[in-house]
Amino acid sequence: MKRKSFGHMACPIAQSLELVGEWWTPLILRDTVLLGLSRFDDIQNNLGIAPTVLTSRLSHLVESGLLERRQYSERPPRFEYIPTEAALDFKPVLGALENWGQKWVPRRPAQAHT
Repeated sequence: MKRKSFGHMACPIAQSLELVGEWWTPLILRDTVLLGLSRFDDIQNNLGIAPTVLTSRLSHLVESGLLERRQYSERPPRFEYIPTEAALDFKPVLGALENWGQKWVPRRPAQAHT
């Protein structure tokens, strides 16, 4: 189900959600900014995300200026995704989400990716 765009709203929170509010985006930023993962396979394996979804999300983050795409292998062509200054500035937001979740979200046992 496609959500409504917040692009027309002047509110900075709405504008921020337009860039980072999609389901997987904060977790991809967590993996790149906090965990230092940069390669597609590493991010995919860590999240258990479908490759097509990850490709779409990474493209959005590159277009939005939060990640930079760099080729590290020519054959086969492979890319890594490097956080930009804007993504690094998102680090306190990730920390705030983590702190809020630790305080207010009930703990669930970790599940293996299938």
